[in-house]
Amino acid sequence: MAVLAHPVRPDRSVGGLPPGARRPALRHLGPNWYATVMGTAIVATAGAALPAALPVPQAVWVAVWALSAVALAALLTARAGHWLHHRDQARAHLLDPAVAPFYGCLAMALLAVGAATLAVGRDVLGERAALAVDAVLFGAGTLLGLAVAVGIPYLMVGRHRPAAADASPVWLLPVVAPMVSAAVGPSLVPYLPAGQGRAALLYGCYALFGLSLLATLMLLPLVFARLVVHGPLPLALTPALFLVLGPLGQSTTAVGRLADVAPSAVGAPYADALSAFAVVYGVPVMGFALLWLALAAALVVRAARRGMRFTMTWWAFTFPVGTCVTGAAGLARHTGLAALSWLAVGLFALLVTAWAVAAWCTVRGLLGGALPGGAPRTPAPEPVRAV
Repeated sequence: MAVLAHPVRPDRSVGGLPPGARRPALRHLGPNWYATVMGTAIVATAGAALPAALPVPQAVWVAVWALSAVALAALLTARAGHWLHHRDQARAHLLDPAVAPFYGCLAMALLAVGAATLAVGRDVLGERAALAVDAVLFGAGTLLGLAVAVGIPYLMVGRHRPAAADASPVWLLPVVAPMVSAAVGPSLVPYLPAGQGRAALLYGCYALFGLSLLATLMLLPLVFARLVVHGPLPLALTPALFLVLGPLGQSTTAVGRLADVAPSAVGAPYADALSAFAVVYGVPVMGFALLWLALAAALVVRAARRGMRFTMTWWAFTFPVGTCVTGAAGLARHTGLAALSWLAVGLFALLVTAWAVAAWCTVRGLLGGALPGGAPRTPAPEPVRAV
């Protein structure tokens, strides 16, 4: 249900045409479409991070990265057109509690493509150019992520006023963006001058980690309480349960990567303590991530048996699972446990399968006209049924 605190003023006509008449295909292009970029870029990053050698040529990850970069450029252009020609709809999206949280996807898309550029794109662009692209996207994504992490909760409190029954994992999207910055920022630390520069970025990433983690811990109880008190999510929204894996896997990835670069930025005893923290924090959180994965998968199977059809929420099966791949790979690197390596490989297989299905259904929907670029809508409540 869209909630508008004030009526939206109509845009002035452009070129003699009424609002919405120019570029009509862009009118309902919502920020949720950035999830396609995130889900594609994480395939390349996770594939490059796997601890076990797979018989997959590096060119495959490069091709996936290139696809994510092209998709990001196309969406940035389309969304700019959306704001230019359909400002009334763009403002309505910000004031809609079902749509506004997806603005976190824009920041995460920038960060995901930047990380993939430095991880695998350097084979095409060269290290210097890849580093420049990553630095620009990291800076833009981090600043935007911080703005969203403050702005969207402010709108939720001051304008949206959602009910407790409206709580969903989508609420996590705005506050997870800083955690993505904390996870991808460490790759830039070795390129900074030794001393203040490296230490500042390292500790800055830990601050982003803490900001996102504590905000997530405030929201997760609301999400679980909504499930327990009000029952499963509506069918179309059920895949969003996988979004909870995002902060879990991404925070595990962040502490592992920060521990990797800590010795070059800070001295003992902090570097040793941060290395230990990566394991002490990461292992329990990964355990909870697997628990939530099982619960979410069971609820998705339940929804599928009740007629769940493809929607853009299926992209929730990609990026969050990818963060668990990189998190498990980091734990395998720090602990030396082969079991964690195989866990990363198994999760990666799940990621690739989910990405292939979501991508195929999205392309088919676009070509067939079933996906006109619509923004997410709050599904109608599911009728209560006996379990």
